[in-house]
Parts: sequence; structure tokens; C-alpha cells
Amino acid sequence: MSTALVHHPIYEKHDTGLGHPETPERYRVIVDAIKADAKLSERLIEIAPERALQGIVQAAHTKDHFRRVEHAFVEGLDRLDADTVISMQSFDAALFAAGGACRAVDAVMTGEADNAFVAVRPPGHHATAERAMGFCLFNNVAVAARYAQNKYPEIERVAIVDWDVHHGNGTQGIFYTDPSVFFFSMHQYPWYPGTGARGETGHGRGQGYTLNVPVKAHTPAETQKANFEAALADISDAMKPDLIIVSAGFDAHLTDPLGQLRLTDDDFVAMTGDVRAWADEVCGGRVVSCLEGGYNLDTLGETVRRHVEALAA
Repeated sequence: MSTALVHHPIYEKHDTGLGHPETPERYRVIVDAIKADAKLSERLIEIAPERALQGIVQAAHTKDHFRRVEHAFVEGLDRLDADTVISMQSFDAALFAAGGACRAVDAVMTGEADNAFVAVRPPGHHATAERAMGFCLFNNVAVAARYAQNKYPEIERVAIVDWDVHHGNGTQGIFYTDPSVFFFSMHQYPWYPGTGARGETGHGRGQGYTLNVPVKAHTPAETQKANFEAALADISDAMKPDLIIVSAGFDAHLTDPLGQLRLTDDDFVAMTGDVRAWADEVCGGRVVSCLEGGYNLDTLGETVRRHVEALAA
């Protein structure tokens, strides 16, 4: 199994300021942990992305949203909302973030790698079609899904699996009426941003192509994993995706300061294995995993290293 590691030093240049949980050190501890594992590193294909072009980003976002984000940097603003802090190089980092997710798609679609992990900042799953929010400027996985569908004729159906502790409201909203993209989120509920109830299942032609599994705080890990496995089985009954994209947030880890769930490194490895097994069955193993949350700098590097190791197994 060949796994691509997509990353770029610009991801560390998105400076959110002192005390912000979505800190540049997240990128560094992840890359350092992966590279410190010599056996794993020699099995990975390191890939540097390019900036996503405006048209590629706008396949998932409105033109007004792109212009608002761009204009914030022209005006020298320091935030896009109360949580979404920006700095001089954040716009560049956001374009490289979306570009990284797209480059990972290219890697798995051309056979350069079987699957890929994108060590991306800023994260993306809260960014809606119209606005930035929750640390997110552009929705990396949504951009990647549209990019895959638009560039590769064999990609008609995409499944997005979001296991971040927070609901991926932005991704859900972008695809809520679209039956070609199945969005599944397992998340703490009620919790930020307040969306992701069981009854949110899609609308119109997209009805039945959104699945939310809200989990109460302090739910035992075994229960949460069982819910995850059952959900993948339900999705497989509804759709056979041609590509699986993971919104890989690690803030459902029991040590994370922004969540109250109880997953361990072993649990993330097990869920990674579940996604890989599903991908092997339905889409030739094509999986693109993009970093979302995960804010404990003492544990994040090892957790992500284990995830990447499971992808490469």
C-alpha cells in the first residue's frame, strides 16, 4: 500500500496568534512525528501542493465568499469571525490547503499513491458556501470532492466521512441537496456549531444522502466505534462511492481540550481500518484524508502518525 503525505511549509505560516487553539505548532508536531518514524517515512510519498485556482475553490464556494476572504487581506483585517483569526499569509495558506486536498485527489486517481493524508492548515469543514467560520476559510474536502467530480469522469459519487468532534456544518450545507455526495458526520452533540441532529438527512434530491450520528459527551469509545461501523454499513447500502474523503479531526480524542469524547489512538486506527476496508471493497482503495481538528499538542503528533501508519499498512 502506497500512501502520499501532502504538506507544505506555508501551512505553518497561517498565524492565529497567542493562545489560539488552531496554532501553527499543530502542523509541526504532526510532520515531526511522522518523520521521526523512519520506517513509516520511507514508505510515504511526500508531495508538495500548489495553490488552488479561484475557479476550483468556487466549485464549492460562492464568488462573493471568495472575494470577501480575499478582500479581508487587502484591508488588513485580523479575523473573519470571532474564532477565525487570520494573518498576512493566511490567504495563501488557505489556497494551498484547498490545493493540497486536490493534489491528494490527483495522487490517488493517477496511481501515484493508493491513498493520501493531507497535513493541512487551516482546516475547512465549518466553512460554508457563503462564509468562513470555526477556524475555517475554505472547505478543503468540499473543494476536493468537486474537483474530483469535475476532473475525473470515473468519479461520479463521493462519500465524505467526518469524525471530527464538531459537526461539519459547512460540508453538510454545500452538499445537502446533492445525491452525488454522501456526507456522514459522527460528532459530539450538542456542541459547536449546534448543527448535526439525527433529523438532518438532506433535502430534495439530496434527501437520504446526509447521515448524522450525534454522540453525547463522555460516550464510551466502544459505543462510538460501534456507531461508526454501523453507519458505514448503512452508507454502503445507500451508495457505492467512487472516492472516499475523510475529514480527519482528532479532537474526539480523550485528551483534547475542545471536546468531551473518549477515543484513543487505537480507536482512530480502527476507524481508519474500517474506512480502508470499505474503500477496498467499493472504490479500489481510493481514500483521501484531510486534517481538521485536534488541539492537544502533546498527543496530536502520535495520534496522526498512527492514522497515517494505518493508511499505509
